[in-house]
Amino acid sequence: MNAPVQNALAVRQEFGGTALTMLEEELIDVLQSSLYPGAAMGSIKLVIGYCRAAGLDPMQKPVHIVPMWDKHSKSMRDVIMPGIGLYRTQAARSGALAGIGEPEYGPMIDLTLSGVSLRVPEWCRVVVKRLMPNGAIAEFFAKEYWIENYATAGKDTEAPNTMWKKRSMGQLGKCAEAQALRKAFPEMTGGAPTADEMEGKNFEVAEVDITPKQATQPKAVAASLPSCTAEKFAENQAAWRELIVSGKKTPAALIAMLSTKATLSEEQKLTIDSWAHENE
Repeated sequence: MNAPVQNALAVRQEFGGTALTMLEEELIDVLQSSLYPGAAMGSIKLVIGYCRAAGLDPMQKPVHIVPMWDKHSKSMRDVIMPGIGLYRTQAARSGALAGIGEPEYGPMIDLTLSGVSLRVPEWCRVVVKRLMPNGAIAEFFAKEYWIENYATAGKDTEAPNTMWKKRSMGQLGKCAEAQALRKAFPEMTGGAPTADEMEGKNFEVAEVDITPKQATQPKAVAASLPSCTAEKFAENQAAWRELIVSGKKTPAALIAMLSTKATLSEEQKLTIDSWAHENE
């Protein structure tokens, strides 16, 4: 046993079995040399941060470093994800896990992906049982299809990677089990997929425009609205009503905008005001 590992074991024993109290330099050395060999320093620090935030012991390797293709940066990046083992551990520690059924597989089908011929199970179904507060046993089923879950060998091919070719049933079984555990124990697993499900997939981040929007001036909006003569009111009130019913405008705001183009009658104002009460 090498020196870093011996030191880590001694520290874990001294501090009640947790590596989170180790000096970070020592912990990084152990993780990088033993549990995540070859991983970049930044990725090891991500593992430590993830475990610290979740109260997990990184020495038990509850999470995995998964290289994924980032289509936005056009490069590979490491993503920290829980393993199926962590899902099982969390469910077991809850005291409510009443069993995980054996995977049930669908018919074998023949596929050809980027010139690679395969024979794989069409789907896999797993049930997880949970003891409910009233004493009843609830069953949570998950059915996952191979074609929707497999990981490709690269970003420019549809052929599966080595693991999905060699263990087509085992990999699909993990995906179905992970989904069933998420259904049965959502408060513990959350919505994060496991490393087994996401290995070889593309990493996508929703693009959110956070650029401050300049407030629209009432006169500018009013300029795009039809004239509010008596006949135009009857002709366009369906469109104006939709603005209020959909919540895009308040009666007061719409009246103010229309009033810049014409004088509204009291009856028309009452009509506009009534639209806000239609869903009550």
